[in-house]
Amino acid sequence: MLPTVLMQFILNTAKNFLNQAPWMTLWPGISISLVVLGFNLLGDVLRDALALREH
Repeated sequence: MLPTVLMQFILNTAKNFLNQAPWMTLWPGISISLVVLGFNLLGDVLRDALALREH
């Protein structure tokens, strides 16, 4: 199972307990955000590196 799918499953499960324990959504939500941010930064670095080769 892919890590993102696992994090989505954990976040979806925590959604059912949001009224009793709102902190259960905190760590999976932060993890998903950091993974997305990491891929975004990786894409920016690759774009910049490939753009330098063209010039």
